[in-house]
Amino acid sequence: MGLRCVADLLLHAPSRYRRTHPWQSLSRVAAAAAKGAAEGMEVRGEIASVQRGFGRTPKVEVVLEDDSGDIDLVFFNQPWVQRKLHPGMRIIATGKPRTYRDRVQIANPEWRRIDDDAPLQPPVLDEQSASICPVYPASEEVPSDHIADLIDSILDEAVALLEDHLPASFRASHGFPELATAYRYLHRPDLDEHIDAARRRLAFDELLLLQLGVMMKRFHRRTHLHAPALDRSSEVQARIAARIPFAPTAAQTRVIDEIGADLAENVPMNRLLQGDVGSGKTVVALAAMLQAVAHGRQAALIAPTELLAEQHARTLGSLLTDASVRLELLTGSISGAARRSLLDAVAAGDVDIVVGTHAVLTQDVTFQELAVAVTDEQHRFGVHQRASLRSKAADDSRCPHQLVMTATPIPRTLSLTIFGDLDISIIDEMPPGRAPISTIAVGRSGAAAAYEGIATAVRRGERAYVVVPVIEESTAGLTDLESHLETLADGPLRHCRLAAMHGRLDVAAREAIMDQFRRGDVDVLVATTVIEVGVDVPEATVMVIEDADRFGLAQLHQLRGRVGRGERPGHCVLIAEPTTDEGSRRIAAMVETTDGFRIAERDLEIRGPGELFGSRQSGMPPFRIAALPGDLELLALARRDAIAWIEQDPLLTLPEHALLRRRLLKAHGRWLGLGDVG
Repeated sequence: MGLRCVADLLLHAPSRYRRTHPWQSLSRVAAAAAKGAAEGMEVRGEIASVQRGFGRTPKVEVVLEDDSGDIDLVFFNQPWVQRKLHPGMRIIATGKPRTYRDRVQIANPEWRRIDDDAPLQPPVLDEQSASICPVYPASEEVPSDHIADLIDSILDEAVALLEDHLPASFRASHGFPELATAYRYLHRPDLDEHIDAARRRLAFDELLLLQLGVMMKRFHRRTHLHAPALDRSSEVQARIAARIPFAPTAAQTRVIDEIGADLAENVPMNRLLQGDVGSGKTVVALAAMLQAVAHGRQAALIAPTELLAEQHARTLGSLLTDASVRLELLTGSISGAARRSLLDAVAAGDVDIVVGTHAVLTQDVTFQELAVAVTDEQHRFGVHQRASLRSKAADDSRCPHQLVMTATPIPRTLSLTIFGDLDISIIDEMPPGRAPISTIAVGRSGAAAAYEGIATAVRRGERAYVVVPVIEESTAGLTDLESHLETLADGPLRHCRLAAMHGRLDVAAREAIMDQFRRGDVDVLVATTVIEVGVDVPEATVMVIEDADRFGLAQLHQLRGRVGRGERPGHCVLIAEPTTDEGSRRIAAMVETTDGFRIAERDLEIRGPGELFGSRQSGMPPFRIAALPGDLELLALARRDAIAWIEQDPLLTLPEHALLRRRLLKAHGRWLGLGDVG
């Protein structure tokens, strides 16, 4: 469980709390249940019998007895309990007793074994006030009660060793307890107010350390690093505008102006560009890169997959037709002499714009002068990958202007945390002529009608996608690409021309299939999520997603954005029979709205920030106490305090901030790349 030392135990926060009255004899428990006055109670006894119960719900029935009487313990949907409990065993059980068919029972109690000679008669029979007991994240091998005993045994000594990194005056102004008191309240509360006070202090600490790291990084970037100032003259603006074959939306124009103003400064730009699927972010990125090219510098656009990089190269190449701008694609598939020749050209400055995957970030890729770096779908890149763009600069104090793009709208809550050091631009309108997308969800019984809809659309000259979760058949029973393609070709789509697309195909094969689909030589593309981003075929109007409840909400929204990209309306059919509440909520959100920002907020509510923006991918440690969006008010407070703190002591080098700095570097130094700060 990762609990290796005393500090780990101290940081192992309860998942919830339960109230228990002191240990009671079974006769007193039965009397309290009969009056309807029983709350959470702890009982001890010896198991008299264990048997499998009958009924629609699987259950195990246990009779527990002491000298005063007996009660029933009933375990629903826990068949393994029958193997763990046996007659003659003495246990402690905790739960709420109730009367059922003239018997007193506790349903799904928490329990643990005690010694065979442990007393069963309580030492005190008088009713006392209930106590608050922490319940810890646990496992079958290491139960919560065992963890509770361990933590209780080390708590007093451990908290006595804690130094507080927040000054007393700061704690007083915020109404926070001391750090030692907060941990004592967390693990051994006497009152509900203790739990609230502990949680508020410790959640604030987590949010403050993160915000301090973000603000320290921001200060360092603005004061110690410099980038080439790319003046945005009227001549440069006119030349860039000539490359855009349509009138940009007001939102695109506003964002191009914001980015252009940043690029004109010698402070490195660090801007996040948010825009829903199809809002026109690529054109904005092109304008930024051309501002670098106009000044004789280089630019790079980095995408998370080869398919998306190829799509970007194709789109940008068409916009740069007849322009004196050399654009090249660099991916892991390019090797040998072709790769060496391309790297030589990039190093010599002969290539103006490099479009590629993370292959652009490898050590052997050097630029003559990289002035603008655009990363698409930033949340798919680790922080170290984004930071490695710095190594492409001419010296340690140089840094390219960085633009981060995402079509997965980021809730404001998260943009303040993970992307807290970025300025934010939002494209909040769609290009004219984009048709709306309708979404419906059906069960397995509705699949036939969904595929008939595809066949009808194909007869009208339209194209369609069918998305499946896996390539090959697996024990999970998910719809797989290979057998599903065969089923469709022999059944509902036998009159359509089908092709398969997945990530294991090489670049040439993928490109050939996509060209056939764009030209209309293929009617229906049966694919995995490899088509999630970057695929733009205006004639594609219908998408069917198999096992839709097995996809993430942001992923479903991205997939849906592949249809309705022309003048005809798009239709998305989600085939799903969710078995979890989370799956049902994702499907409901998709049917309810096509607004990417509302989708993102719902995704945050359902999954939490750690999953949504990949603590694993970004390297950001997950919060132990803080919970977003619930702690948005605390986050705003932590951000305000962090800004004031860094203004006063930018690198936390004052002696009184030494402990705070150490804890900040330990928590976030690595993933934020604070090694070069101070």
